[in-house]
Amino acid sequence: MNTQNHVDVLVVGAGISGIGAGYFLQRECPDRSYAILEGRADLGGTWDLFRYPGIRSDSDMHTLGYSFKPWTDAKTIADGPSILKYLRETASEYGVDQNIRYNHQVTRAEWASDKATWTVDAVVGPEQSPTTFTCNYLFMCSGYYSYKSGYKPDFAGAEDFAGEIVHPQEWPEDLDVNDKKVVVIGSGATAVTIVPAIADQVESVTMLQRSPTYMVSRPSVDAFSQKLRKYLPEKRAYDITRKLNSWRGEFFYNQTRSKPDKVREQLLGLARKELGEEEIAKNFTPRYNPWDQRLCLMPDGDFFKSIKDGKASVVTAEIDRFDPTGIQLTNGERLDADVIVTATGLQLVTVGDMDFIVDGKQVDFSKTWTYRGVGYSDVPNMASSFGYINASWTLRSDLICEFVCRVLNHMSETDTTICTPRLRPADADMPERPWIEDFESGYMSRMMPLLPKQGDREPWTNPQRYSFDKKVLRKAPLEDGAMLFSNPLVPATV
Repeated sequence: MNTQNHVDVLVVGAGISGIGAGYFLQRECPDRSYAILEGRADLGGTWDLFRYPGIRSDSDMHTLGYSFKPWTDAKTIADGPSILKYLRETASEYGVDQNIRYNHQVTRAEWASDKATWTVDAVVGPEQSPTTFTCNYLFMCSGYYSYKSGYKPDFAGAEDFAGEIVHPQEWPEDLDVNDKKVVVIGSGATAVTIVPAIADQVESVTMLQRSPTYMVSRPSVDAFSQKLRKYLPEKRAYDITRKLNSWRGEFFYNQTRSKPDKVREQLLGLARKELGEEEIAKNFTPRYNPWDQRLCLMPDGDFFKSIKDGKASVVTAEIDRFDPTGIQLTNGERLDADVIVTATGLQLVTVGDMDFIVDGKQVDFSKTWTYRGVGYSDVPNMASSFGYINASWTLRSDLICEFVCRVLNHMSETDTTICTPRLRPADADMPERPWIEDFESGYMSRMMPLLPKQGDREPWTNPQRYSFDKKVLRKAPLEDGAMLFSNPLVPATV
């Protein structure tokens, strides 16, 4: 049976962004009704989906945590279950969980300008029962990667391998790696997390990488924040640490852009102190500059410690093929394996991995222009939450929630029902730039041609700078000539 439901704002996704959206809507737009549609059986998004050993944050929890709810655990590089507990506490404490509809997988959204309404189709539960929601405003908080499957390259001979091949996104609960020979393919955050997490259980674990990644060690406990908490109220101490850590992160990123050689040598110098010149030259000297790809964070240097203790090793080489008992490399060497973990990345998707129709026309997001990294040209009454590639996700998702609430309140104040980003005549000659620049990670480069473009002027940019976004998303005029407000139900005055 097809049922229909109406809310003012429909949020898609109950992860970090969606839970934050619920909080901000309640606080800033109490006159607006909302619901959150979550395709899975529980909230948490990434932190409920991923179950591989050692799953943890790769940002500090003072910036990955919400601006409105302090992270109070001592460890600021936190494990996945602790983060999921924090998200559940947040949703429960503010009553957001009462507005979540679980097992609602959204498949299609269609906008009708004459009604100022989105009609959103979803299927519910294992039976895939169809249901329909309508709303005035659609807030996409569904993340940037497919929850169906990770990125899985076609490795020659994979069908010949007699052991188990596992992608971290689909880690089996009953996988036994005890006393096994394990090869982890990849050099990103997931691989660097799994290796030390299983090093004490296995016979051997080898991280097989095609090319090296920059590794950065950071204490899992922030001593400064712990000291502040002794003398200041919890929220005040949290706010100060959050502000300081976000400033430090942006300062460091700016240094990688303006002084890449200096930062490169600093990072490699720290690594040499841990592992020595030979190991760093062989396996830990990237071909690119720092932050051309995301840096790998090691809490308390755990990854390097596993290598120094002889519990783990790294091999830099390319794969020729899998065979029944391991992996043959193009340099003629081979690695024995009982279990192969393909930490080869995510499969990115466009907004929501679903179909969008605007006034009868299919939306091709690659043909749109990003509006402040939040909206899309000629797509009315919609925003999507996408965090930073060079900082914590939540720093930006919180700002986007604030911006959406500003827009909704402005529409209430001006008696308008539609807000549409649209290029101004002066924007017609804008050069096309990729949605995110100066970032070479494979998972992003594979997806970039499908994402919206950015221009060379405001508001058609996506600068990935927290200090900039704080100003424009909180303070920039909404009536900027590019965001057009209207009400089709009210006749225009002559």
